[in-house]
Amino acid sequence: MLGFLVPTFLLFAISGFSLFGIRSDLLINHLIFFAFAVGAFVAVRKTGFRLIMDHSKLFYLIFILLLAVTFIIGLDAKGSKRWIDIGFFNLQPSEFFKIFFTMTIATYFAHYDRIASEEPIVYLRALGLLFVPAIIILRQPDLGTTLVYFVIFFSIVLVSRVSRRLLLYTLGLSLAAAPLLWLSLKQYQQNRLISFIDPSVDSLGSGYNVLQAVITTGSGQFLGKGLGFGTQTKLFFLPENHTDFAFSSLVEQFGFMGGFIVLLIYAAFMIAVIRRIFSYMDKTDELNRTHFFYSVGFGAAFLFQVLVNIGMNMGVMPVTGITLPFVSYGGSSLVSLFMAIALL
Repeated sequence: MLGFLVPTFLLFAISGFSLFGIRSDLLINHLIFFAFAVGAFVAVRKTGFRLIMDHSKLFYLIFILLLAVTFIIGLDAKGSKRWIDIGFFNLQPSEFFKIFFTMTIATYFAHYDRIASEEPIVYLRALGLLFVPAIIILRQPDLGTTLVYFVIFFSIVLVSRVSRRLLLYTLGLSLAAAPLLWLSLKQYQQNRLISFIDPSVDSLGSGYNVLQAVITTGSGQFLGKGLGFGTQTKLFFLPENHTDFAFSSLVEQFGFMGGFIVLLIYAAFMIAVIRRIFSYMDKTDELNRTHFFYSVGFGAAFLFQVLVNIGMNMGVMPVTGITLPFVSYGGSSLVSLFMAIALL
């Protein structure tokens, strides 16, 4: 467990220093979120993997309900309804549901692993478990989180006994449906993808964030401008400098070396995840197969978020709103990550 906790605490400490340099008014909230996260970690460890595994279907249904309720009582922020105000905390159900969705899919394939996981009906039912939350989250709208759910699902499928022929059919149908998916996206989501290809097309609109993120990242040079001296972030040229573009803010203050250290810590964390995956790989009983599938799903989602977020901060990935684990400011993300790690 130290292989997970040491990198986690290091990343949180670095994010705290970076946040202090750009938005010191949010530091107290950041620390409160951390206290909640540690409490949630202890609670999940006490509850145990087996109990949550046995009740994964119930948790799945509860969070589907919460996702639906978000459309009714959710906070409207920039045209999106993703959060529920519970007084002391803005709850983002889709963040917490990642844990229980991963557990549900892991439990499902662990159950069918020795029975009939190669049967098409098993795969089709699993797709149903994916598309119900994916469609709801896409309608919030939250394309980035929707993609994370797909990564969780297909990473588990790839290491299961599902026929590769079924996966090829899925890939073919996905490519055929791509035009429909494009039409289903909101205008701002389409603009983000277009701006990724050429930010200069709308440098004052959808491409502005990309251009400013690249400028901010580069302005830090090798050693950075120093804590609190990041002009791009302090003067708010860079929007969302403490959430989506927290990495650019960090690199501006601490330079290439600061960003490189963060990447090394993420690498250490992923090595710990991979070691955990290999420790369960040869197990055949249902409990340990669930552990294996859960670890694969968590690891794939974590790596995907890191790569996409840092990529969009450097202008090599489209802006999707995916947060950087342990670095981006946000209570739901931090608390849910600690809960997910507790299940490892």
